[in-house]
Amino acid sequence: MEKSNQNTPSLNDEIDLLELVKTVWIKRKLVFYIVLGSIIAGVFVALVLNKEFTAGSTFVPQTSEPGKMGGSLGGLASLAGINLGGMGARSEIPPSLYPKIVGSVTFQKELLKAKVNPIGTVLPVTYQYYYDSVFDPGLLSKVGKYTIGLPGIILSKIRGNSTPDSGQNQLELVNVSQSEFGHFKRINAQIAIQYNQKEGFVSLSFTMPEPLMAAQMAKYAEELLQKEVIEYKIQNAREQLKFTEARFEEKKIEFEKIQNRLANFRDRNQNLSSAMVLNQLEKLEADYNFAFNVYSELAKQLEQSKLQVSQDTPVFSVIQPVSIPIEKSAPKRPLVVLVFAILGMIVSFGYIFGKQYFESLKIDWDSK
Repeated sequence: MEKSNQNTPSLNDEIDLLELVKTVWIKRKLVFYIVLGSIIAGVFVALVLNKEFTAGSTFVPQTSEPGKMGGSLGGLASLAGINLGGMGARSEIPPSLYPKIVGSVTFQKELLKAKVNPIGTVLPVTYQYYYDSVFDPGLLSKVGKYTIGLPGIILSKIRGNSTPDSGQNQLELVNVSQSEFGHFKRINAQIAIQYNQKEGFVSLSFTMPEPLMAAQMAKYAEELLQKEVIEYKIQNAREQLKFTEARFEEKKIEFEKIQNRLANFRDRNQNLSSAMVLNQLEKLEADYNFAFNVYSELAKQLEQSKLQVSQDTPVFSVIQPVSIPIEKSAPKRPLVVLVFAILGMIVSFGYIFGKQYFESLKIDWDSK
């Protein structure tokens, strides 16, 4: 008896499943028409979507090791009397933070100035000018902009472009206009950077509506990123070099003045041997020797600072350079059509079962 009771739920489940399949089979024409309409809509959307091309590069940032100097460079420095043993590696940006640099406001402001060559234009234009005046967003983007995005457009017109007040200007804050903010959102969707910690390489790519522009933006972003990393890495060494150069020029002028003074004194007092003259000569020679020692030491430090700048400058080994893409990266039209077909099936099943459910509720309500 218990065995028969245990089999009852599974039998009911099977009957329910058969009922569902039977319901779908009865409404198969409706399902067919809805799915067919979705496929047609998917084909239309796939054909209307703008093409996109992706270009990128792969490079390996060569990080320096603390306290290590190349053999030839260290030997050359030792011959010049320069000790590089205590000069460790400076602080540097780890590759894991490269996405933070790419996503920064200052970096993206520089990307707006990148020059691209759209089809149909004679002279190159900036990225910002291209999307403000040249780019055609397409039919779907225009429809979406003035339907779903209409409230946002109205709000932006009401708010207007905010300008920084005098207090903000005094603090030297970075100001972002409403137009630039829209460009930044697009750039975040177009640019991609990944760091493979296991293999140690960085991949950077950029997506644009035309293949040449995609390659140009990817190359510009790569060079800009490497420049930012280099500037940060050699900042301390470069400041030290500027300071040493300024002190060197000052001591050089002082040394030349003392050198000329000593030469003039010797020319005027060649045949004099009084104690006063000799005392003054010794004093000038002592000043000369002191100035010469300081001048020589600063010359060594200057060369040492120049070597440090060269040592701290990161080297990027490019594994895969930027190239103009041949095939488009988006849209994937078969995938778009497949998604619309699946959505059509979901909509048709939801309509059939939903209608059946509400009809059953209505029957139950009428029976009461």
